[in-house]
Amino acid sequence: MKRWVAAATAAVVLLGAGWAIAQRRRHAPPPMDRPPLEAGKEPSEDVFTFARLRYGSWRRSWEIDYPDADLNLSYRLAQLTSLKVDPQGKVVDITDEQLRNYPFVYMVEPGGLELSEAEVVALRKYLLGGGFLMVDDFWGEDEFNIFYRQMKRVFPERDAQEVDISHPIFHAVFDLKEKPQMPSIDVWRRTGLTYERDDAHHPDYRAFYDDKGRMIVFICHNTDLGDGWEREGEDPRYFRTFSEKQAYPMAINVIFYAMTH
Repeated sequence: MKRWVAAATAAVVLLGAGWAIAQRRRHAPPPMDRPPLEAGKEPSEDVFTFARLRYGSWRRSWEIDYPDADLNLSYRLAQLTSLKVDPQGKVVDITDEQLRNYPFVYMVEPGGLELSEAEVVALRKYLLGGGFLMVDDFWGEDEFNIFYRQMKRVFPERDAQEVDISHPIFHAVFDLKEKPQMPSIDVWRRTGLTYERDDAHHPDYRAFYDDKGRMIVFICHNTDLGDGWEREGEDPRYFRTFSEKQAYPMAINVIFYAMTH
């Protein structure tokens, strides 16, 4: 994973002076700016792969927004940064030995998270060995408590700490003035609100750190960044308000921060 850090430090710079991006039609991504990897060829260590974590749950929540969110974010990373990006992304199990090849992994909707003992051990080993986990799209106190109980099995001696807006992760590439709160497009169209539940009015960002103070888990609670990636092509207003100004800037910031720390 150390080689990833050096590559990412040099590579994650914005292409051009402007941020504005054109909206795309859903399910119809334009050609990548760079040629895709050859079929069957494994990504090398200088190629960033957006890896989605498949985890134990009483429902198949790990696959929410898949694959469009992963494909769209991978495309935007290639378009807006100088990173070499695997356009297909990857789904990886917590207990898969290949997990160590992906220094950044994404977990979605962990409100029903149920880790096996093997997953607890493997996730702890991955995170303390240099890995980084981004958690997204769960709302309210009940879902947070379910997720947090599972994470305390992974790190019984550690507590999640609030991440203030002054933290560098909110300013690593894009200078965000407030913590993003993304509703799903369906909730936003129906209510016009940025929150989805009565006990989830405010975006809640927390993190776990290792013994050296390195952030190893970034928790995006009371927000749904993945919908901003997946549903970017369905409504121009949603795209301009949420995808362009919040979902993609936050994702790029997190990836840049994770890969350079």
